[in-house]
Amino acid sequence: MPLSSVRPLLLCAAAGLAGPDGACADEREEVRTVLFGSLDAGRSTFVSAGAKFAPEGIARGGVAALATLGYGLRTERDWWGDPRATGGAAPPRILRHTVQAGAVAGWQWVRGWGVAALFAGPELAFEVLDSPGTKRLPSPRIGARVQGEVWARPTDATLVTATLIAGTARWSAWGRVSWGVRLPGVIPAYLGPEAALYADRTGYRKWSLGLHATDFALPAIISPQVSLRVSAGWVYEEQVRRPGVYGTLTAWMPL
Repeated sequence: MPLSSVRPLLLCAAAGLAGPDGACADEREEVRTVLFGSLDAGRSTFVSAGAKFAPEGIARGGVAALATLGYGLRTERDWWGDPRATGGAAPPRILRHTVQAGAVAGWQWVRGWGVAALFAGPELAFEVLDSPGTKRLPSPRIGARVQGEVWARPTDATLVTATLIAGTARWSAWGRVSWGVRLPGVIPAYLGPEAALYADRTGYRKWSLGLHATDFALPAIISPQVSLRVSAGWVYEEQVRRPGVYGTLTAWMPL
């Protein structure tokens, strides 16, 4: 379950408003807080919400902080159980519930080509296996998290992104890369392919390849400030050992 979260840096990077001094050229440079939420659905599901705060403004280079809280549910095979209990058949499926939170701070660089950022801070994870062997709730684990991301615009009509998040609370890592092109007058968003990988200490691996549409704006009659990112595609989970499909929805709103 990826620690999917919106990249509020799009307030500047996707709009191409950064000047050579690293600041946006419109009123959005005064926005200091962005709220975001995301849903990653498929055979495994993860939902998260959080906020980003930058004292100098979201669209300016400088200090920034992120806080997130998420819940995930995924199906696994109990490969570590007693094979004699199943008579040699495939191990039974179990459900893993995960609650994960993090608070990281760091620095973002805003330039004419886009935005790069690097964060670090503590994280907390709490997991429960929904199976007959669950005797009691395990203790939460505390660890450290690092997060790096780049949102670049090689040309006026293209957007390239790369994100990596790794933490020691669950010894997990998630990464995603994407490319998109904006089609004026057709679909008001950056459209293109994306690929992602998630892995953790349990041996669970999830690979995905799909298409995304980034920086949708809701109609003014609904909410002119809310923007969206949607994607869908093919996913393979090594624990389940068969392919499936996934869909994601991310929303963000400046305060």
